[in-house]
Amino acid sequence: MIAVIDYGMGNLRSVAKALEHVAPKESVLVTSDGAAIDRAARIVFPGQGAMPDCMRYLREAGLEDAVLRALQSRPVLAVCIGEQMLFDYSEETHTPGTTTPGLGLFAGAVVRFRDADMRRDGARLKVPHMGWNRVRQARPHPLWYGIADGAYFYFVHSYYVAPAAVQLTVGQTDYGVIFTCAVARDNIFATQFHPEKSAAAGLRLYENFTRWNP
Repeated sequence: MIAVIDYGMGNLRSVAKALEHVAPKESVLVTSDGAAIDRAARIVFPGQGAMPDCMRYLREAGLEDAVLRALQSRPVLAVCIGEQMLFDYSEETHTPGTTTPGLGLFAGAVVRFRDADMRRDGARLKVPHMGWNRVRQARPHPLWYGIADGAYFYFVHSYYVAPAAVQLTVGQTDYGVIFTCAVARDNIFATQFHPEKSAAAGLRLYENFTRWNP
């Protein structure tokens, strides 16, 4: 079974449909049940919206411990805010002068695009970064199998991860600044972009995930 974690802050239907399309023989369950997450062979950890809200909803749903257990042992694909939540903290906050703590699994921060970087060829780049952009594969990984280096993926975000260890980075994108858009370690692969919105390349990434045995 592939569990798509439902804590109230994710593009769940699109994620589930993408998984069902690439793995029609697999059982795909959108769930807010910690016991079901514990039983699942693979986990997709999505998120969208604001980091403070995602962390609060995750804890209020009583799913933080189940997520942490999954992250320790089974193949996990984290998407968008799901990726950001893996890190120590985010600059995104509802209280000025503070930061939002993450799950602390990966060392590093989640930072906002800096205004000073948001220029290209004399034109100002918009924040949020929204739309299609190329992803450079910073290092090989099984989830990149069959996906061309420089393939386009779909983004919607104002913040991105800045890992403390460069070895975490497996994908990068240029949007005024070259930023990390995919990270991986052991049984975890995480993306800032949305595979479920990324046409053939995104479906291939999901398909690779359903076959990945780290």
